Amino acid sequence: MKRGCNEDQIMDPHSSHEILEDTPLSDNSERKTVTQLAPQKIQLTLRPGERKSFTVRFKRAEGYPIDLYYLMDLSYSMKDDLEKVKKLGNDLLAALKNVTDSVKIGFGSFVDKTVLPFVSTKKSKLLNPCPDRMEQCQPPFSFKHVLTLTDNATEFEIKVSEQNISGNLDSPEGGFDAIMQAAVCTDQIGWRNVTRLLVFTSDDTFHMAGDGRLGGIYLPSDGRCHLDKNGVYEKSNFFDYPSVGHVANILSTSNIQPIFAVTGSILSTYQELSQMIPKSVVGELKEDSSNVIQLISEAYNDLSSTITLVHLQAPPEIQILYNSHCNNGSVIGHTQGECSNVKINELVKFDVSVQAPASLCQQDVQSFRIKVLGFNEELSVEVKMVCDCDCEDEEPFSRKCSGGHGNFSCGVCSCGKTRLGKLCECEQAGYQNDLDAACRANGSQLCSGKGRCECGKCVCNTNVHGEHCECDDTSCERHDGLLCGGKSQGTCSCGNCICTANYTGSACGCSTDMSECNKDGVECSGHGYCECNRCICDPGYFEKLCTKCPGCESGCQRYRSCVECLVFGTGLLRENCTLVCSKVNVTMVQLQDEAFTWCTEKAGDSLITFSIEEEGENVFINVLAKQDVADQTQNIVLGLVLGIVLIGLLLIIAYRITVEIYDRKEYAHFEKERTNVQWKELNNPLYKSATTTVVNPKFNMD
Repeated sequence: MKRGCNEDQIMDPHSSHEILEDTPLSDNSERKTVTQLAPQKIQLTLRPGERKSFTVRFKRAEGYPIDLYYLMDLSYSMKDDLEKVKKLGNDLLAALKNVTDSVKIGFGSFVDKTVLPFVSTKKSKLLNPCPDRMEQCQPPFSFKHVLTLTDNATEFEIKVSEQNISGNLDSPEGGFDAIMQAAVCTDQIGWRNVTRLLVFTSDDTFHMAGDGRLGGIYLPSDGRCHLDKNGVYEKSNFFDYPSVGHVANILSTSNIQPIFAVTGSILSTYQELSQMIPKSVVGELKEDSSNVIQLISEAYNDLSSTITLVHLQAPPEIQILYNSHCNNGSVIGHTQGECSNVKINELVKFDVSVQAPASLCQQDVQSFRIKVLGFNEELSVEVKMVCDCDCEDEEPFSRKCSGGHGNFSCGVCSCGKTRLGKLCECEQAGYQNDLDAACRANGSQLCSGKGRCECGKCVCNTNVHGEHCECDDTSCERHDGLLCGGKSQGTCSCGNCICTANYTGSACGCSTDMSECNKDGVECSGHGYCECNRCICDPGYFEKLCTKCPGCESGCQRYRSCVECLVFGTGLLRENCTLVCSKVNVTMVQLQDEAFTWCTEKAGDSLITFSIEEEGENVFINVLAKQDVADQTQNIVLGLVLGIVLIGLLLIIAYRITVEIYDRKEYAHFEKERTNVQWKELNNPLYKSATTTVVNPKFNMD
């Protein structure tokens, strides 16, 4: 419009969408193909920066088929649970057939990797890991697929009844290995494209990625199927346990909804795990698994009634938001759509809005998928960007290009060889095909980012000047919220404050006047100094002129300065002593009178001793002759040294006397004992010779 275009000349393309496939939603599962998500394919035409929305519908079909795979921990602590599971085939099928006629169940079991420290590698323990040698257990294994999904309850019970308990060493189990193989081995397990449930039962925690290193297993899980002809995970001791993220991704990709049926002691651990795995649920299993049927039914109802809409493989630069319209209200602007407590044949809708950034313009067609977690149906979305206008024929030597200096097409001027600029308004001479080069200072932003470049020259914004708009008269420091303290204190010039005569400082916030600091010619009452026409008080003093100091207001300190200036002509008040101390009368004395209370205050390098007597407004002070601090300090130090030496000598003398008395007592005791000896010193009855003489009676001297 600024360039002179009329409204009918402006092309303004908008985003749009076209539904390419929209199969009607099914009411039940009687048809061969059941449709619960619609539409199935959409093509979006997006203009960069503009948001486009479309509606996705979902309706739970009645009797939707179910595949349930029962994955059981067969470590020794699950012995009593196995006995219950052996008999639950008919009950489990009956419970699920209340929901749908098409149900299949399968069975698999797990223990742990068959290496130390997970299981004992002692030969006898590898054959029978039971703690009691008289009891027979099957050898340990990582994961074993026992029964492919079937609708035959009798076959389920027969296969499960053939199973026997096993055992391992440590508490965590190899459940992640089992989940991974059960999810990726689609053909062996027999998964159909229906609702897939994986019931995981255990009474302990799980090993995860990194734990395999304890057994010398370093290679990460490859996420592939490795079941041998007997259904055993043959690469268990070759690949490490999968990570939580890997398991969550595989389950989501495979549309498998896990039900963690675990005992109460580890319930909190699996609840935290469930938060990391989409479309999963946790239930508390009784110690003997007697409530497993009820737990599975409740978990299935919870999972199937929660509809979660997510997108997959979307380009990272495209933003996708969901507005969920559920039976209990709407949720606006989330990164995924979700409705809970959705009943069978109840229709829920989600408005999906897609937006590409204004700077994005790609000619290639992009795509992403939208799916409901736990279901195999998907909506495919193709995205095509609108990057150009469908322009009319070129208008040569158009008046819109600075009076005919260029050809006009689709709102853009194509300039002649001698012209430059958006509207061909600049002469090419001197710019070497780059009008902007002269507007940059040493490769910086165009006109320092504070103006626009017109024909090689910067046109600066308001309050900005300079060849390259480098000087900003609004970027100076502020004082009391005003630029350079306001015009009365200073002005801003190219980022620096220029202060008036009475102010200084980087923001002109410091006044050179000292009138607010003085009273009766005394600066800050003698208890501070003046800075920026404000008193900076000594420690302890406050108020405008440093006149107050809690605990400092004794008479000694109040009159110290007057005594110092009247008697000795020194101190802060020496120049105004007569004025400030006009009502103070000082008398020099030689001796202290006990009738008065005497003060001793430091004045410079001296100590002043004086007494105070107040009578109305008059003050009478008796002053002793002053004594130098250095002399007094020297005397004090000398006295302390002599005292310490004297105390040390006394301690040494006391120690020596104590030792002497003790020694004399010991010697006297020794002499007394010696006089009591009953034998001669040369014949000690306790003495035994080191030589033993033996006489052989049969020795013949001849």
